[in-house]
Amino acid sequence: MAAIPKVTLNSGKTIPIVGLGTWKSKPGEVETAVKAAIDAGYRHIDCALAYQNETEVGDAIQTKINEGVVKREDLFVTSKNGKGLFPKDEAGKFIYSDDDYVDTWKSMEKIQQEGLARSIGVSNFNEHQIDRIIKECSIPPANNQVESHPYLTNEKLLNFCKSRGVSMTAYSPLGSPDRPWATANDPVVMEDPKLKEIAKRLDRSTAQVLIRYQIQRGVIVVPKSVTPSRIESNFKVFDFELSDDDMQAIGALNRDVRGCHLNWVSDHKYWPFRKDYSE
Repeated sequence: MAAIPKVTLNSGKTIPIVGLGTWKSKPGEVETAVKAAIDAGYRHIDCALAYQNETEVGDAIQTKINEGVVKREDLFVTSKNGKGLFPKDEAGKFIYSDDDYVDTWKSMEKIQQEGLARSIGVSNFNEHQIDRIIKECSIPPANNQVESHPYLTNEKLLNFCKSRGVSMTAYSPLGSPDRPWATANDPVVMEDPKLKEIAKRLDRSTAQVLIRYQIQRGVIVVPKSVTPSRIESNFKVFDFELSDDDMQAIGALNRDVRGCHLNWVSDHKYWPFRKDYSE
């Protein structure tokens, strides 16, 4: 198997530039998906406690280790853990923690120092939040995982992360058309005429074009699928390149349309998507 391109993190560790996303992958499907991904060559699995499927992800990894397909050290597994999921009060409003994310980060630093995690990072953090961690803590984030696709390129944040030595991972790189709160009026990235035209000209799928777009930006990318054929197809992105014109045309599609807007917690003091963020 050909070497999988990797990104070197500021922790000194490396991460495969393409991984399998598991958000919205249902129990009963995700175990098969992870097995298919490992068989196809994936060595990066992205998961989280909140996805409520990590047990099956772990079972799939253990099976492939037992089969001799991979060793544990071959795999980069990203997890996002915490206490409980999303508690609500009697009125149905989310119950927020009063903890400062800087204090939380300092606890995560101890986890890395104790060898319980090799690298630590953040998700959905804006420039101010990342800078605050860098200034007030001893270990900078190795990665910032955020939504990114042609309708939300997050170019400014990407350039900022690069300037701070923080890698970026694109979640929902295909636009997450199956997100539970999507409406009939929401734009569908995969149906964009320009993307379909580029894909047709290159004899590639639109998904492959979207994944390749992130790779050429130096962005780690974690497309989600539970269909073995699509999982395999999404990994066949290392034998072609998008031209400079194609990259510019795709970047020009940006609309700042955020699918994972987290509007239901927009009253949280640390909600990261405010235009005038200063806290």
